[in-house]
Amino acid sequence: MAESKQKKAPPEKKGKKSRLWLWILILLGVWWLNNFTLKTTETSVTSPKVSSKVRLAIISDLHAEKHGIRNSTIVQSVTDASPDIVCILGDMYTRESEQELVQKSIDLTADIVSAGFPVYCVTGEHDTGDIYISELKKAGAHVLSYEEETIDVKGSRLHIMGIDNVYYSPTFDLSTAFSLDDSCYNILLAHIPNYDKFADFGADLTLCGDTHGEMAQLPFGAGPLYCSEKKIWFPKLLHKEQKIYDKGFFDYEGGTMFITSGIGVYPAPVRFNNRPEIVIMDIRPKG
Repeated sequence: MAESKQKKAPPEKKGKKSRLWLWILILLGVWWLNNFTLKTTETSVTSPKVSSKVRLAIISDLHAEKHGIRNSTIVQSVTDASPDIVCILGDMYTRESEQELVQKSIDLTADIVSAGFPVYCVTGEHDTGDIYISELKKAGAHVLSYEEETIDVKGSRLHIMGIDNVYYSPTFDLSTAFSLDDSCYNILLAHIPNYDKFADFGADLTLCGDTHGEMAQLPFGAGPLYCSEKKIWFPKLLHKEQKIYDKGFFDYEGGTMFITSGIGVYPAPVRFNNRPEIVIMDIRPKG
């Protein structure tokens, strides 16, 4: 009786399958790195209005998720940097979030306060709940809804203002709400960037979130893949006449606006070349 022989797959087919799985694993790793690992972005500005270095930690757009970046990871990054002030710029949960995720956002702020860092907050268009805001205040955070505080940090006076706009009317004018103090370093916290109006106001430093850095950034400084505000693809390559406020510094006369790309991956985990970040910003004396 003839013996049946099992056919062996040709070696080249096995090799192709192995390479395919390797590429799948590499792509999954790149995707995970870009969407679910936290980096610390260090930057600085200078001003004659401060007498010694003042360090800010800037957090925004957590859009809390069950399997997102852990609170403990964020708190550890803040603790490692030892900032003088922590600024939280809104959208720390998503409008339709379950209470568990709202609580995750509250717990993050409470943990940072418990670690010994003063926290100044504004809300975004998502995290506007009265209970959420009340719990932040109970935790010891300074929630600024068209409010301002002047504080002393290592001999430098900081005038901190915060707004909670979810849209800007054509008549929006910050000078009707606040006055800049020339004896202080003036900081404005605002979730949604509005460069023209903020430039007109002229705070020394304006801190914003909201854009998520437009999620996907092209390599070599070529800008975002897509601009959600203007609804155009490859804006910095194909539409150079357009002003794109995606992430980083945007100077104006007498000051600068800084936009952080934030932490969360809302509405989908499609970050590329734009990892979740907390920003550590040093305000240094200008001598």
